[in-house]
Amino acid sequence: MTTELVAEAIKKAAIAWISVDGGPALGLWVMPLDGSLVVVSGPGEQPAPGLAEAQSVQVRLRGDTGGLIVLTDARVERLTPGSEAWAEVAPQLAGKRLNAAGTTEEVVARWAETGCAVVRLTPAESAPIAAPGLPDGSGAAAPRETPARVPVRRPFRLHRVRRKRG
Repeated sequence: MTTELVAEAIKKAAIAWISVDGGPALGLWVMPLDGSLVVVSGPGEQPAPGLAEAQSVQVRLRGDTGGLIVLTDARVERLTPGSEAWAEVAPQLAGKRLNAAGTTEEVVARWAETGCAVVRLTPAESAPIAAPGLPDGSGAAAPRETPARVPVRRPFRLHRVRRKRG
């Protein structure tokens, strides 16, 4: 049951929460392909620290209702530019990439030039975790520190605002 569940969840995946080395799970755009997930990350693309160098990751997949339905470990295979796998997978991935600047060929060439990582995540042989073994908690985490956060100030008011009585 669970291997069929993983296969079906992968087929329908557009986003997956991927955790590298037990770190926080990152929501990443993915493309399902032949029972595995393909992810692009790097300069000008989605950030996924450590994914390209990892040997294995934990993947969380959601169901039709948007909730978590399965946790599985996956093997990571980085595709190298110029390889047969790159020539097969990268154009398909670039074609599905929304809001990409340029044609499919230009996007693939940019990925190769800038050192973007295209990785294939293949479910490992270990048993996935599905209901009722899923965690009970929400999985929510405190916001990470980022330079984009700014302190909230009180709004500036030129004149004194009086409350209406009545």
